[in-house]
Amino acid sequence: MIYAVRLSFQAQRDIDALLDYLKPLAGEPAALAYLARLERFLRRFETFPKRGSVRDDTRDGLRVIGFERSLSIAFVVEHDTVHILRILPKGQQLHLYDE
Repeated sequence: MIYAVRLSFQAQRDIDALLDYLKPLAGEPAALAYLARLERFLRRFETFPKRGSVRDDTRDGLRVIGFERSLSIAFVVEHDTVHILRILPKGQQLHLYDE
């Protein structure tokens, strides 16, 4: 089964903020390469969505997985869709908002 992977509005804002942070720090080519790796990682949810740590204490069905030891990705799997809720730097407090 192939799952659809959808970014929430907040997750897209997280990616935009990450790019804004990385470009002056590492340069545009490095920042874009990092985001390309992140995009490839997110696409892998299409075939293997139920991974990461289950965090039902925060929200039913919530899962969190790390990316390259620098980001935490919060998501839920509902039916045939993986909803990426947030993409945050490691150590940042996870706040989920209803959309």
